[in-house]
Amino acid sequence: MKIYRFAHNGTVSYGVADGTSIRRLKEEQPFGSLATTGRAFPMDDVEILCPVSPGKIVGVGRNYLAHAHELGNEVPREPLLFLKPPSSVIGPGDEVFLPSISKQVDYEGELAIVVGTNCRDIDQDDWRDYVLGFTCANDVTARDLQKKDGQFTRAKGFDTFCPLGPCIETELDPSDLGIRTRRNGEVVQEGRTSLMIVPVGGLLAFISTIMTLDPGDVILTGTPAGVGPLSDGDEVEVEIEGIGTLLSPVVG
Repeated sequence: MKIYRFAHNGTVSYGVADGTSIRRLKEEQPFGSLATTGRAFPMDDVEILCPVSPGKIVGVGRNYLAHAHELGNEVPREPLLFLKPPSSVIGPGDEVFLPSISKQVDYEGELAIVVGTNCRDIDQDDWRDYVLGFTCANDVTARDLQKKDGQFTRAKGFDTFCPLGPCIETELDPSDLGIRTRRNGEVVQEGRTSLMIVPVGGLLAFISTIMTLDPGDVILTGTPAGVGPLSDGDEVEVEIEGIGTLLSPVVG
């Protein structure tokens, strides 16, 4: 089931895809019942928004072996975590702005987990009980500032540096999905989630020993090899098998 957050005549709602239309949910949030009102809106008549408004975004660095190697980094012995602020989140079609302080801003196509219920100190085999679904993400990163600072906060925390969307897919096996990133129509990243060093269940178990995850929180699971720079006028697309394509124009 694909859940969308959308605007129609100034009203923001959640709904589920129904062919070429979206059927509005009865509840204001998608973290309980997914019952619908019966009212449907043609997809062409609504504005598709970021599918979730997370309280926190937890990123995972170097979770693909080839990506760690391409940047000359060692593979961490346990998940390498960082946080992106909620102010970095934008939706499908929204512009990524390149900050003047950085000379190299990179795309990073990723699978994102959307938490569905409070999650604390869980067993990795029980992860499905806590996940609403999955969406596409672009963990935009000011690579030069990351290297300069020696940590990730500034490099990954700029406004517009966390595009998410276009929807949350609730019925998906994340163990072996194709991830493809295109820049101006050219494929620049291609990998599979089966190449993650720590899979979805392990990430949720590890993170939930450190912090409570709340409904709507997002976990970025890491990026395959092939990251590279963005320039003013670029269009970057992150496509994940079974979810869809997240498009982000770039302005600098």
